[in-house]
Amino acid sequence: MSDNSHSHLELEITACLEALLFVATGPATASQLASALEISTREAEAGLAELEARYLQANSASGLRLERHHGRYQLITHPVTAPYIERFLGLEASSRLSRAALEALAIIAYQEPATRPFIESIRGVNSDGVLKSLLGKGLIQEVGRAESPGRPILYTTTADFLQHFGLSSLAELPPLPNKTSDDESVN
Repeated sequence: MSDNSHSHLELEITACLEALLFVATGPATASQLASALEISTREAEAGLAELEARYLQANSASGLRLERHHGRYQLITHPVTAPYIERFLGLEASSRLSRAALEALAIIAYQEPATRPFIESIRGVNSDGVLKSLLGKGLIQEVGRAESPGRPILYTTTADFLQHFGLSSLAELPPLPNKTSDDESVN
């Protein structure tokens, strides 16, 4: 086993990371990947950054992307390939989200972690049903409780949220528009 124990040295670390992510059953942390390759977490993070840059550079030339969410990494298919994959696998087109669901998702994505009272203060309506629906679809998750009166549940987006919207990280969300003096003159 002496020759095979460090066979990853014959391949680039990025190639080894790509192979591990390809066979992983779900998102993995840099430390999990580093442990499997018997390298430091710093080396794994550098390799992941290089792999991510390769996929971004390839853009539509590759059918894969590297998704990074809350310190976990996963290989996903490029969003452009979704209709072909659905047809190949015989899957129904993904269900459309209601306007209320999209509003709540946007609030959570831009402000995460967010509480139900915070979401409702922005939307102006009860959001229990919408949050239950988003939880059921796996687009948001409960991550704890706020240190405020009533200790409301904190919600964040999930890796499925990123996949659904074709993002590799929350950093790819478009910037929020700035308030202008025109907005203030309406009042």
